[in-house]
Amino acid sequence: MNAIVKELQQNETQLREWFEHLHRHPELSMQESQTARYIEETLRSFGAYEIETGIGKHGIVASLKVGDSDKAIGLRADFDALPIQESNDLDYRSETAGVSHLCGHDGHTAMLLAAARHLAETRNFDGTVHLIFQPAEETMEGSPAMIADGLFERFPMDAVFGMHNMPGLELGKLYFTEGDTMAAVDNWEVEITGKGGHGAFPEHAIDPVVAGSSLVMALQSVVARNVAPAHRAVVTVGAFQAGQAGNVIAHSAILRLSIRTTTPEDREMVLGNIRRLVQQQSESFGCTSEIREGVPGAVLTNDPEETRKAAAIAREAFGEETVFEEGPTYLGSEDFAFMLQQKKGTYCFLGNGDTPFVHHPEYVFNQKILPIGAAYWVALTEGYLARQG
Repeated sequence: MNAIVKELQQNETQLREWFEHLHRHPELSMQESQTARYIEETLRSFGAYEIETGIGKHGIVASLKVGDSDKAIGLRADFDALPIQESNDLDYRSETAGVSHLCGHDGHTAMLLAAARHLAETRNFDGTVHLIFQPAEETMEGSPAMIADGLFERFPMDAVFGMHNMPGLELGKLYFTEGDTMAAVDNWEVEITGKGGHGAFPEHAIDPVVAGSSLVMALQSVVARNVAPAHRAVVTVGAFQAGQAGNVIAHSAILRLSIRTTTPEDREMVLGNIRRLVQQQSESFGCTSEIREGVPGAVLTNDPEETRKAAAIAREAFGEETVFEEGPTYLGSEDFAFMLQQKKGTYCFLGNGDTPFVHHPEYVFNQKILPIGAAYWVALTEGYLARQG
């Protein structure tokens, strides 16, 4: 077993306490005030870091300089939760109705906190490490907000690194992929407005539910009949909300879309076709429509050199059998992509084992990987900022 993992396992009780506290008290994107306060208080208890808060609203950067080197890296963890009701019967289950950490951001934060304490105690590196605790990954707002608030100007760094647990990948293994690794996502809200009325008198109304239903089906042709089979894209209507009663024709309907593409050309074409279909389908039923676009998407692209470097450091620390290069790619998305547009770096996956997938009501972050993820952050810092001589 890796020596750093062994050392971190000696404090595993504390690591689990951090994780379980965060899991019990989830907060939605850009609402994470109590989570940010908890992270800040924990970091201050280590007594070693320069801590800046309120970056991009709730973001935190904790910096530690050791030695004389000008080299610096950033390690990033996210800490927002999802608007999903947890179905797990856990001692530490979410205490907030309809909100839960079902993507593992609580685990990501706990791992970086554990690494922070270990680095503060050992100081076995030469340079500066910036620990980036980021809000609002799920809505793709947090990373752009921190960047706009001067993240890379205020905290200069040579490279930035991210990590995500991944169900379906072998427990405790690290996976590295060069180049394009995750899709660009565009989260749109479409509102179709008709004319409300009584369910018994449809001739006096204009039904936005019928228009919306037709739109849902039409959207399925965007990828199937416009994106080359060798490429990858998906258009998902994750929410369709209209009315409250069966005998009432709603005045309007809301559709929430998740649009994922892997090339700039496909993205432009897919979004253009969606705009066209929204307008035409709505008008064909006598309705009007409005599209509210979210943060523009970006493909997550790992720098090949930094990916190979991080994988080599992990291999030296954990052994050949723990590290996989040529790792998987996903149509899932990550706003860490925006950080990688600004700084070279890489984003790896840590196997969560055979569990339900992220965003599933029964997803569980496997606590066995907590010290492994923390050890990766420590090894990466010590390897990247190795002492000379």
